[in-house]
Amino acid sequence: MEFSLSNAFNLARTVAISTTIIVASANAVASDQKYNFKLALESGDRDSAQGKSMQMWADLIKEKSDGRMKVGIFYQGELGGQQELFDQLVKGNIDMMVTWPQTSYDERLAVNYIPYLTLGWEDALKAYGENGWLKDILGGVYKDIGLKYFGPYPEGFGGVATKGRYATNFEDAQGIKVRSTPVFPLPQTVKALGFQAVPIDWAEVYTSIQTGVVDGDSGNVIYWDYEYFRDQLDYFVHTKHNFSSYAILMNDETWQELDEEDQTIISDAAQAVIKKQFKDAKAEDEKWIQAAQDAGMEYIVPSTEEMQAWVERVRAEVWPQIEPAVGKELMDKLQENASDPNAVTQ
Repeated sequence: MEFSLSNAFNLARTVAISTTIIVASANAVASDQKYNFKLALESGDRDSAQGKSMQMWADLIKEKSDGRMKVGIFYQGELGGQQELFDQLVKGNIDMMVTWPQTSYDERLAVNYIPYLTLGWEDALKAYGENGWLKDILGGVYKDIGLKYFGPYPEGFGGVATKGRYATNFEDAQGIKVRSTPVFPLPQTVKALGFQAVPIDWAEVYTSIQTGVVDGDSGNVIYWDYEYFRDQLDYFVHTKHNFSSYAILMNDETWQELDEEDQTIISDAAQAVIKKQFKDAKAEDEKWIQAAQDAGMEYIVPSTEEMQAWVERVRAEVWPQIEPAVGKELMDKLQENASDPNAVTQ
């Protein structure tokens, strides 16, 4: 009999969750049900900031439920690739996930990747923070595809890391091939910057750089390029074209099976992780910028004029492509709240 990965997910879910879940009575005074959830990371090992944050979420859930609710964490690549994991989350074979959202289910999730929407930390926190205008938009979209959205996991502003040569303007970027996350509109953004965009899944990036399929990586904060590809890359140009923000999610059907007490435990634990990450993200990014430089990677910040030229070009080219996907009403709201391009500084 063929034993597919999908069957494996279903079997694991049956053994780990379904046999233990009994929906609590509406009249129950306190929760007494036991759960064993699966939490997947598409990238990041247990020692990464993301891995440690997800361990914090799991620990808080276990602690606040007196051990009734346990969370098993599966790190990058252990359960599959980026799109496959998201598919399994939507189906309910994975219960929780921290991920870059996949627009294959709803193109409105492209709002999470709109280039140069925010141009500094202050504006980014206003957009993505606990009461941020962008968080409200994203929550409704996730609900429509069957996911519970707890909030963002911010990392910072992404850049373009390359070997051999680098670019700080559209003209110099010509001919440089860089990996892009295969999610709309990230490849379109990389192209508008002047680079040749090559959509590649995270698990294949190192080999692609090593074999010359691409000359580097794009869209990530420097931590990922330093930690995983430092022996392959020479430069990191802080283009800041995207605010790197993952989403902390749960399958909504699983969420709805929980009673109010258990929902509160999981949600409060998620908010504690998010609050801590918002506090730590900027300092964490600056730490890795310094670490990369100490290790010999050249860190480059484009001039104000170069940044303004990129912002103008990318917004003019990519934003019109986004409106058909998200709708005019939503696009108008995004433009209304977007950072002022004249506020760009080094």
